[in-house]
Amino acid sequence: MLLFKKKFLDAIRSGDKTQTIRLWKHRRMKVGQRSYIPGVGAIRITAVDVIELSDLTEEDARRDGFESAAVLRQEIDRIYADDSDAQHRQPYRVRFERMKEDT
Repeated sequence: MLLFKKKFLDAIRSGDKTQTIRLWKHRRMKVGQRSYIPGVGAIRITAVDVIELSDLTEEDARRDGFESAAVLRQEIDRIYADDSDAQHRQPYRVRFERMKEDT
């Protein structure tokens, strides 16, 4: 399961947000894996890449629902600000697509 702040759910539902940056001790997801976002539904993981935050691009920002890479990095810093262990974790770029609901 991937958890998101409520403010991101509309962008995920509309398809404007198709990736997330996570700081993990180890890879938690793999390509092709099905997961679930509460409030959105089922997703399929399309890519999981080890990255450096300094290498985030404008394309990463757009896919993540932000206006620029700088704003994306600021949000990551804000989200993990209270996590004293965050500096010891590896950043991962997780790309996903919503799965169509069965009717």
